[in-house]
Amino acid sequence: MELISYSFILPASFLLDLIIGDPLALPHPVRWLGKWIEKWEPHFRKLPFSLFASGCLFAVSLIAGTYLIAWVVVFISNIVHPYICIAMQIILIYYSISIKSLRSAAMGIYRSLKDDDLGDARIKVSQIVGRDVERLDEKGISRAAVESVAENLVDGVISPIFFALMGGAPLAFAYKMVNTLDSMIGYRDEKYGEFGKCAAHIDDVTNFIPARISVIFIAFAAIISKGGMKGSFMTALKEGRNNPSPNSGFSEAAFAGALGIRLGGPSLYKGTLLRKPYIGASLGETGIEDIRKACNLMIVSAFLWLIACWWITIGFLSLM
Repeated sequence: MELISYSFILPASFLLDLIIGDPLALPHPVRWLGKWIEKWEPHFRKLPFSLFASGCLFAVSLIAGTYLIAWVVVFISNIVHPYICIAMQIILIYYSISIKSLRSAAMGIYRSLKDDDLGDARIKVSQIVGRDVERLDEKGISRAAVESVAENLVDGVISPIFFALMGGAPLAFAYKMVNTLDSMIGYRDEKYGEFGKCAAHIDDVTNFIPARISVIFIAFAAIISKGGMKGSFMTALKEGRNNPSPNSGFSEAAFAGALGIRLGGPSLYKGTLLRKPYIGASLGETGIEDIRKACNLMIVSAFLWLIACWWITIGFLSLM
């Protein structure tokens, strides 16, 4: 019974997110993480250290605190009843995963473009990307949406499940704090260039292995999604480093090769042109339908990753 119960945690968390997503009407611990960051940032900035040192202490403290709180919740729930412990782990991992909300955001952009409403599409894409969107045309919006789906497959699915596999719900939830810190303070601007540098580096380190693992599953998913497996893998291998981020380029390149489209390239960020190289430079332009295809590819990749992790979990538990 114990083997069956604990092997149920990852699939249940995954399906819960796929069905329910991120309901705004319910309390969401990840939103609490954002509030903790906003609350404690001013206090750590006042410490008598350099901004970089204060930022490191800030990031490490919040990540360690998040892990500790999640661990205590799991520990206490196990004392109450093992099944309550399993339920709490399912809930914590569920809150760490983001599949349905990612697909919903991307498909919202897709529908606006299909309705020829560029204004609404720009508003929606601005909610999931950091670049300036005012001048983006249909192709630019489509490209930005596909890139976001590819990148967030790692942040929202591959990495949290990876850390859940490595250290259970507490580690998965601690990763969510890492990801939230990076999204809120990991910018290379005047305000966060020093203070948020450590958080950005921690995010790079934690996503290093999952980003490269994602290439394998995206390539296999390309077969099921009627894309190009070889093209996906080879594009990732050759052009995965064509991105300022040490990790984002790999999943983007795998998507580019699978869908046969060009991603990346120069983009405006806060009025400054960042001349990023293209990924899949020899491939075709990104179109509206590629957003829908990217969402399908993302879901299939996520399912394949879940199955692989579930098998690993069954194998490990059977040895205990």
